[in-house]
Formats: sequence, C-alpha cells, structure tokens
Amino acid sequence: MNIVKYPQSCLFIETKDIKILIDAGNLKYEESFLKTWQQADIILITHKHGDHCYAEVLKNLNIPLFGTEEVAKNYKELKWNIIHENDVLTFHNTKIEVVKAIHGYNPNLKGGKSVLENVGYIIDDGEKRLYITSDTICFENNYKADVIALPVTAHGLTMSSYEAALFAKEIDAKLVLPIHMDNDAYKTDIEYMRKMFEKFSVPYKVLEIEEKIEI
Repeated sequence: MNIVKYPQSCLFIETKDIKILIDAGNLKYEESFLKTWQQADIILITHKHGDHCYAEVLKNLNIPLFGTEEVAKNYKELKWNIIHENDVLTFHNTKIEVVKAIHGYNPNLKGGKSVLENVGYIIDDGEKRLYITSDTICFENNYKADVIALPVTAHGLTMSSYEAALFAKEIDAKLVLPIHMDNDAYKTDIEYMRKMFEKFSVPYKVLEIEEKIEI
C-alpha cells in the first residue's frame, strides 16, 4: 500500500486494487495536485468542513464520491454515495471499513459549523490495515490497524499528542502518520508531540506535502 500526503488531512492511497483520495480539502490547495488526484477511483470524505472537502475542485472530477448524509446536505452541488458508520466497501481484495469518529467542539463552531456526523476509514488490502481517524477526540473502541493517520492539534476539536499516542498504542499501530498540521493559525507543538510519542514508544513519521511512503 502506497500513501501520498497532501495538505491538512488529505491522503492519496493506492492498493493493488484501487486508488483512493481521502479528504481533499481547500487548505493550501495547489492546481498541481490534480495530476494525482484525478487518478483516483473513488473519493472518501470524513466530514463537512472545507479543509476536508473542496467542492469547487471535486465537482470537476468525474470520480465517485462517498460521504455522510450531513456532508451531502452541505454540498448539494455534488453527487454523493451516502455511507454510514459500520458500512464496509469492498473492491476486490481491498476492504474499506467506515468507522466511528467524534469531532470535538469549541465555541468557534457556533453558527452551523459543528460536525454532527463524522466517520473514519480503515483500509485493509489483505496485507496491511491503515486507519484514517478523521478529526476526532479520543474514544473507546476495539479497532486494530498497522498504521494510523490521526490529527494531533487538540484545540478541543481533535486529540492532543498525549491522547493520540495512547490512542495509537491501543489499536496496536506500528506507525503513526500525524496529519491536520498545515493550518498556520493552529500550530502543532512538534516538540511536545515528539516527547509524547517517544514516552509511549510509538513510532511516527511526519510526511511533507506530496511525500510518498510505502507501508
């Protein structure tokens, strides 16, 4: 399984069976991204915020879109395949599990910005399991994955590095890919993140934009 990192929480994932674009958002978007994005077989969106769903770009891609009912209502100009928590999408030997996610809240989300329907995705290609958590706070679960891509920005909306390290350790992740770190208004404390991941013996790798990794 190959993963290419794009701004914020956007990942381009390629298995032997399918190419998946996840959370293609508007933050630090560049037209050059389209060369890869338009190769996707499907596009998965976790929730309605614009840094996870750039409708102006997605409407010009003739690629099947998957998202929640809340996402579909928020972007009525796009054609959606509605997914729900506990759904499983199957593409030959690759399975995509739609899993729970809980978007945190702070007063900046007043006025209709709160996320009421949020999901994560676990991609299983038969050899490795990759868990993309979405913007979520910590919650009890029984998920297992080899690699986890999760936000470490806190601010009431997502996990802090402390919670992220514990969360990753509980699902037996062998590698953490920190995401949601490209908004200059909400900087991640990199030194604190390093200390927390090292404290709990959780390997991690911070990918640069358009950097590729094979898992």
